[in-house]
Amino acid sequence: MDARFAEMLKPFLPFLGDQEITPDTQLRELGLDSMQAIELMFALEDTFGVELPDEALTEETFTTAGSLWNAALGAMPAGAAESA
Repeated sequence: MDARFAEMLKPFLPFLGDQEITPDTQLRELGLDSMQAIELMFALEDTFGVELPDEALTEETFTTAGSLWNAALGAMPAGAAESA
């Protein structure tokens, strides 16, 4: 998981406190609601220059930090993940 991605998540997780964000971090348990999920999606798209496909916009995608990161990776052109 990209360090910029973890930093980008922090403002959307009001109950994170001083916890480290890992791939298993449960986004909903840490306060991500549906409106914030939309804002997070736009931030993710802007930060990494990707567009998440409609089929990736599911509850499962926003369950954990890892599932959201994997959706972002899937939207990146081949080889872009190394430079992201």
